[in-house]
Amino acid sequence: MADSSATMTTHDVKIEDIGPSRKRITISIPGDQVTQKMDEMLDVMAAQAQLPGFRQGHAPRHIVQKRFGSHVATETRSQLISSSYSEAIQNNKIMVIGEPEPVEDIDALTLERGKPVKFAVEVDVPPTFDMPKTEGVEIMKPLIEVTDDMADKQLKQLCMNEGRLETQDQGAPGDYCIGRGVMKKGDETLLDIEGAVVQIPEKSSDGKGAILGVMVDDFAKQIGTPKAGDVVKFKTKGPKQHEDERVRGADLVIEYEIDRVERIIPISVEDLVRGLGFSEEKQLREMVTLRLNQRAMLEQQSAMRQQVALYLVDHAEMDLPERVTAKQAQANINRRRMELVYRGVSQGEIERQMAEIRRTSDESAKRDLKLFFILSRAAQDMGVQITPEEVNGRITQMAAQRGMRPDKLAEELHNSGQLNLIAQQIREHKTLDAIVEKAKVEELSLDDYNKRISKRDELSEVSVVE
Repeated sequence: MADSSATMTTHDVKIEDIGPSRKRITISIPGDQVTQKMDEMLDVMAAQAQLPGFRQGHAPRHIVQKRFGSHVATETRSQLISSSYSEAIQNNKIMVIGEPEPVEDIDALTLERGKPVKFAVEVDVPPTFDMPKTEGVEIMKPLIEVTDDMADKQLKQLCMNEGRLETQDQGAPGDYCIGRGVMKKGDETLLDIEGAVVQIPEKSSDGKGAILGVMVDDFAKQIGTPKAGDVVKFKTKGPKQHEDERVRGADLVIEYEIDRVERIIPISVEDLVRGLGFSEEKQLREMVTLRLNQRAMLEQQSAMRQQVALYLVDHAEMDLPERVTAKQAQANINRRRMELVYRGVSQGEIERQMAEIRRTSDESAKRDLKLFFILSRAAQDMGVQITPEEVNGRITQMAAQRGMRPDKLAEELHNSGQLNLIAQQIREHKTLDAIVEKAKVEELSLDDYNKRISKRDELSEVSVVE
């Protein structure tokens, strides 16, 4: 176990390596610093105190001490610990991941005038590792040709998207159910959602389906062909990588009360042409083909990035911080969702893939975390920089894919706390693209590419149409 010490401006600090990418920071604060801080806090309290019989700020100090001494001690402790910890990691150039974890109960620390106080926290830090070589990586480039058949499928999908809903007496494969979903683990209710939407799997599917963000393998069998008023109970296992720790690996029962069953009736191509403001179908097809070509470029780019990412993960050895790995599920899901939105994947397909991602193994989560550290290091080594214009441009591009106004998408990302993911995504993409530029590239037809990677679970087959 390595041990190092550093003397700081006002505090004594001891730093120890206690495990893979984990350190213990022990900080001793001298007694005179405790007294000084307690006096400062008491002065602030005396100036603000409003006590009966005295004007604000004019109560005798000993009365303020008697009345607010406990509060002063608590505030002093909080500020001393916070400032000394921040100073310690800054002066010792420690990059911390996540929040520090106290070794002992911080609230149990008592402060006394003139007496030193000592506390310790444990923190996770980025792992140390040898960076794989980034020149001459062997990758494949799928050559994607947009065909008339692809355009036909996309037109059909657009007609569905713009179609009308028609209430059904009884559901059939492909129909949508709207109702109340309640997820339980034993007697504990984990989710209770009104207006939850689920789709009855198509006959051509594998029978899987998602409900309340969880994939159910025999969904089609369990839901059958329901009608309004039916209550369907699904039994499934909680996915290992679910954001809610209570759900992970749990035996779940989801009770779904169906309010209504809806079927999408597609509009005609002629109505779609008029609705989108075109004068003829040819113009609509040209627009569809243009979008498919743009999507094909994104898919091609994504395929090459995936291969570089896989190479980097396979050629870097590191000990991952275990506690950070356990907290990685939410970050992984947000990151994957953002990538699918960027690639223009439909909302329904995104939700299906999110349910699948939640079922991925612990090993997959570790690989994602490993890639994060590698790309962070590579971006730093390459001097990759992100500008506000690039972030705004990416938001505009993603908004166009989803048919939204850029300002609305920006607001949505801000409210969900995911706006910073855009900058991270751009940074990772630019880093991967820099490696792709120096790679040894083999060009393949789309079919040959998908055949080559079909046995690699870490890589996705390329498709520009869902």
